Amino acid sequence: MTAVRYACLLVPLALVLIGLRLERNRDARAAAMLAGISAAIGISALDTGPWWSFAPVDGTFHGLPVDLWLGWAALWGTVPVLFRRTLPWPLIVLLLVWLDLVAMPRLAPLVILGEHWWLGETIGALVVMLPSVALGVAGADRKWLVARALGQLVVFAALALWLVPRIAFTFDGATWPRAHPAVLAQLVLLASVPALLAVREFVVRGRGTAYPWDPPDRLITTGPYAYVANPMQISIVALMLLLAAAARSWAMLAAAGLAVAFSAALAEPHERDALAARHGESWREYRRQVRDWWPRWTPYAASVPVLWLDRDCGPCAATTAFLHARYPHGLVIAPADRHPGVIWRATYSGGDGHTERGVAAVARGLEHLHLGWAYVGWFLRLPGVNALAQAVTDVFVAPPHQAGTVNGNLAGRPDVGHQAAAAGRRARRRH
Repeated sequence: MTAVRYACLLVPLALVLIGLRLERNRDARAAAMLAGISAAIGISALDTGPWWSFAPVDGTFHGLPVDLWLGWAALWGTVPVLFRRTLPWPLIVLLLVWLDLVAMPRLAPLVILGEHWWLGETIGALVVMLPSVALGVAGADRKWLVARALGQLVVFAALALWLVPRIAFTFDGATWPRAHPAVLAQLVLLASVPALLAVREFVVRGRGTAYPWDPPDRLITTGPYAYVANPMQISIVALMLLLAAAARSWAMLAAAGLAVAFSAALAEPHERDALAARHGESWREYRRQVRDWWPRWTPYAASVPVLWLDRDCGPCAATTAFLHARYPHGLVIAPADRHPGVIWRATYSGGDGHTERGVAAVARGLEHLHLGWAYVGWFLRLPGVNALAQAVTDVFVAPPHQAGTVNGNLAGRPDVGHQAAAAGRRARRRH
């Protein structure tokens, strides 16, 4: 049994070392590492099923030998990504599935197969291996942006809210909270809002993801980043604290503290150096104004967007008055009938060329008031929430209607550029 355990770890490790020789790109190596982490989380979840069990040996986690776990994760995640230039990665996946089907019966007495172990293998290949490898390949080759951002989000959430608690609960004997699940789910959603919107901001405005080795092309200072420099870490720590309180787990509380320490001591210095090298003075100016863990009350404004609202529409006029009464920071509110082109809903034109329409545009406007209203705006821009709010608005509040200049004629239009410059000067004075 000892020889089998050594082989299950050392053979995948040797393949990883060979793969690292073949793949010299740092970002691709990081993508392969993420694929291995994803596979490790999935294998741990798969091991809770009735498909197989393991002989009682030393060095296990919930009965799963750790050396076997690590080797398995390398084969199901890291290795296919590193070797994807040698063989097509779908072929590698098929070869590894065949290897698993052949090897599992031969790992006795370490592995004790259940009657339907092949079903566990099938589920593992489809739900764990294939998504993990696809996530790694997408990150290594910079493709499938939305899919890889969502995949990374799932991995990070599973790591922080499933695997880490599962490890923590082994230390203090706590169990998963079962009381008031609906309330807990709502609190989880509220705590997740900054992180979810930060990920969306990276994708739609930066064409990148939250993974440090797959960053946006441009410096992101909008959305939650206009208020705090690390909204994702804040959400993760808040969720860990929430779970620690619900489960009454001191180990989970300690894990949240370790997450803060890791972020402050390792992640943030690395991020600071990398972003300073990529963005120079823009990054340094941003960090002089925006802190890591303590949010601003009013937003940082690197550029001044324009929110176009129809002054002949009752709800739009009321929205204009509402925003003006609260002195938006770094935002120009302009009449929709002077927009250079036809629009059918309220339209937000970011200084970087990004646009939002309808409820999402108004939600963007709320982000220019203060932190409380910004949070409301972030919530309204969550994909499902935004679609529902837009449907309700179109039916009951303000249906789409034409505004703007049909032929793009700008004659007589107020100089929005001058208004934006003035708003920018006011925002900088407030900083």
